[in-house]
Amino acid sequence: MYRIIFKRIIDLTVALMGLILLLPVLLIVLLLLTIANQGAPFFLQARPGKNTRLFKVIKFKTMNDRCGIDGKLLPDADRLTALGKFIRKTSLDEIPQLLNIINGDMSLIGPRPLLVEYLPLYNSTQSRRHLVRPGITGWAQVNGRNAISWEQKFEYDVWYVDNLSLALDLKILWMTVIKVFKSEGISAEGHVTVEKFKGTLV
Repeated sequence: MYRIIFKRIIDLTVALMGLILLLPVLLIVLLLLTIANQGAPFFLQARPGKNTRLFKVIKFKTMNDRCGIDGKLLPDADRLTALGKFIRKTSLDEIPQLLNIINGDMSLIGPRPLLVEYLPLYNSTQSRRHLVRPGITGWAQVNGRNAISWEQKFEYDVWYVDNLSLALDLKILWMTVIKVFKSEGISAEGHVTVEKFKGTLV
């Protein structure tokens, strides 16, 4: 009953309340990023949601669009601004995804929505992460976030799908608050974000 009905009701209620309470913060970040990114404060990208249905995820844009002499985007480390680094460290970049929750594309808790290009790379077990709505935070995020391997991350995602409950969601929510304050697991070792998934060799 929780998985089918009450989880969605809780998501919608919390997302609406969150947008109202965080409106002053949203407006300040929006203004700062509009200035820093020359009028482009948001990052929009297609991501697969529940049952791999595509939707546009919305986040605050923490990297600029600087390109090299070859016309291609510079590496993430060269495009991540000082303001963007702070916003990412404090997880403020995730706030606009409350709109994705209200729209029904995401949940507060669930596997993170990843790149569309990863879909053909999942094995049959890993692909089960798409049996539920993706979330702003999840079991993998509170157990290492970007500091753990892709394989371990997907194991956590599938475990969450199989064990989804109100008690587990409340536990993840509490652990997320602690992680945000400690700024843990934001980047993979040697990267400002995380290295791309290239498939599992098993």
